[in-house]
Amino acid sequence: MSELSAHPDVDVTEVTEATDVADVLDAATEHEQVVFCHDRPTGLRAVVAIHSTALGPALGGTRFHPYASTGEALADVLALSRGMTYKAALAGLDLGGGKAVIVGDPRTLKSEALLRAYGRFVQSLGGRYYTACDVGTYSADMDLVARECDFVTGRTVAHGGAGDSSVLTAYGVFQGMRAAAEATWGSPTLEGRTVGVAGVGKVGRHLVRHLLEDGARVVVTDVWQPAVDRLREEHPEVEVVGSADELVASPLDVYAPCALGGALSDEVVEVLSARVVCGAANNQLAHPGTEKLLAERGILYAPDYCVNAGGLVQVADELEGFSFERAQQRAAGIFDTTRTVLELARTDGVPPAVAADRLAERRIHEVGRLRGVWLPAR
Repeated sequence: MSELSAHPDVDVTEVTEATDVADVLDAATEHEQVVFCHDRPTGLRAVVAIHSTALGPALGGTRFHPYASTGEALADVLALSRGMTYKAALAGLDLGGGKAVIVGDPRTLKSEALLRAYGRFVQSLGGRYYTACDVGTYSADMDLVARECDFVTGRTVAHGGAGDSSVLTAYGVFQGMRAAAEATWGSPTLEGRTVGVAGVGKVGRHLVRHLLEDGARVVVTDVWQPAVDRLREEHPEVEVVGSADELVASPLDVYAPCALGGALSDEVVEVLSARVVCGAANNQLAHPGTEKLLAERGILYAPDYCVNAGGLVQVADELEGFSFERAQQRAAGIFDTTRTVLELARTDGVPPAVAADRLAERRIHEVGRLRGVWLPAR
């Protein structure tokens, strides 16, 4: 089933000025449901995309970002929600893929009223979509969303939630990086390796700690100077460069994109010296075919949705009554999952991104409900 659902309050003018309706429908053909949300009093403009509920209700975070247009926001949420389907499937969860984006600068637009209005929109989906934190949103924000909505994860520990999902996201990326190091250098450790981390916000900051504890040399960059300053206060031994372009041109063993998507462009792949790419950012490949360019250059790419699933595992555990120890144990399994993906890539003679897709699609087809979509119990 694929449909474009419009909320009664959707501002059709704002949508069509950014992208033609036909283009929206073409882009959403893989998706079960796309909902445009607009609340004039609070300034909320959001898009919720449900890619698949074949394995269960869709779960995915809410990204709050100053997109240049509704079309740009739509393109991002469609790609992110598809990635969540594959991420949940590969992680062995009985969940589908969804995502939401709120258009605007969270530093100026975010308010209690806006988040509660957003919660009402999520509630209107009847449990087909569970939301959580993402770029620009935090556990405290989810507490506000939950005052209007029953389908929220990633809440603060004080409210019975899993807290900041970036903790296990970083832990899972580190486990995936260990598996990639084993496949590349024969040992599952980053000791003595130089790792470049682009983006040291919520996830990158925690990843740096794991890398330093493992004996790696770490070089970082971030467009937001306060994030760099905070990291340097915690870890003065970390080296800092001025830009992502400077970082990728540096001598690296591992490159870890941990900011927004599209980091692996043709230009980046061309100059990258790292033997391994393994990071937390979603949708790192700038376009289809980038995975082949990486393989041709002898760069091992650990698929993003494989290694960054720790945060999803963390907030999904909240649905059972959160246990950090249990969630961490499950996130540790990302090491074995990444190892399986890389071994399949080797035996099948395909890039790791293709191997990961094959494993995820196999589970979706074999385990997915015959009716194809998830509906709440009546």
